[in-house]
Amino acid sequence: MRVIVTGGGSGGHIYPAIAIADKIKEKEPDSEILYIGNDIGLEKDIVPGTGYPMELVSAKWLDRRNIFKIFDTGLSTMRGIGQALRIMKKFKPDAVVGTGGFVCVPVMYAAHKYGAKCYLHEQNAYPGVANKTLEKFADKIFLGFPEASHYFHQPEKHVNVGNPVRQRFYDVDQRAAREKLDIGSNDFVIFSFGGSQGAEKINEVAFDLMEAVNGHKGVTFIFGTGSQYYDEILKKAEEKKIEIQPNIRVKSYINDMETYLGASDLIISRAGALSVAETTVCGKASILIPSPNVTGNHQFFNAKSVADKGGAVLIEEKNLTSELLLSEVMRLRNNLTTLTEMSNASKACAPLEATELIYAEMKKDERV
Repeated sequence: MRVIVTGGGSGGHIYPAIAIADKIKEKEPDSEILYIGNDIGLEKDIVPGTGYPMELVSAKWLDRRNIFKIFDTGLSTMRGIGQALRIMKKFKPDAVVGTGGFVCVPVMYAAHKYGAKCYLHEQNAYPGVANKTLEKFADKIFLGFPEASHYFHQPEKHVNVGNPVRQRFYDVDQRAAREKLDIGSNDFVIFSFGGSQGAEKINEVAFDLMEAVNGHKGVTFIFGTGSQYYDEILKKAEEKKIEIQPNIRVKSYINDMETYLGASDLIISRAGALSVAETTVCGKASILIPSPNVTGNHQFFNAKSVADKGGAVLIEEKNLTSELLLSEVMRLRNNLTTLTEMSNASKACAPLEATELIYAEMKKDERV
């Protein structure tokens, strides 16, 4: 099978595409995979490390507030369609799989014109603009959350599969992860992060949490700041004369996310679809703080889906304070029965067969 995968901008679109590609390669080692991305997204930094060849096409995010930018986006999309069509005529794909982000628009439209089987994966409980725009061109739409079906118009195309997560997250072992990170086997491990690019509000309250647990025996706090906030956090600690103790790990970027998730007892994060999927696959209790600055408030619905089943505490950003966060952390720290129940409920929310189901659907169409 010859397959193009595309998805870009953030890790939340890129890693699901890689997970799907990995499953196809696992099932069919002789298959040919090509990744199409955009040179202003994180894919240009992430994909080369996977070993998959990559081509770049023109694409831009749609800013509806500025008529000139709308025009510019249109021109960029047209260029991207032409570039993607030329790539497809050369690569000759049997199928094209899009996982969201603005690069999907020219690539999936070109795939439709080329005549390849077209598949979309929507990670969120509320669909993004790109996937809603592309619905009419897709042969099937794979859903990360069943709730997303309400916001599309062609339910006959929908297949509930969950969110694709790379195999390494399924294989993680807490004891081995802690040994790798040199964390005590009996420590209560808290891991805060704000997604691939960080989150200012989460960092603000996480800083106060760091200060509260700094030097506490039996507690390890891993503080993933995001690269753009790392220096700011260290400077703030210096200004407040906080001497960061060995039980605190301040990290600008987490490369081996599965190890850090695996080592943790409690996760504090946004509620992007990928973060939620990876956290639940690892069976971790979480405090989810949805970003209010996303399409259709989709992170709220992602978080609610897990919180309603008992796997997470949902705190909306408008209600978030350092005192509330510390209170929730200490409540769970002091009630390990509740923490274990949350961990089990989180695992029950995990998309355990997403890539298998996607592959099976693609093979089913191949036989038609």
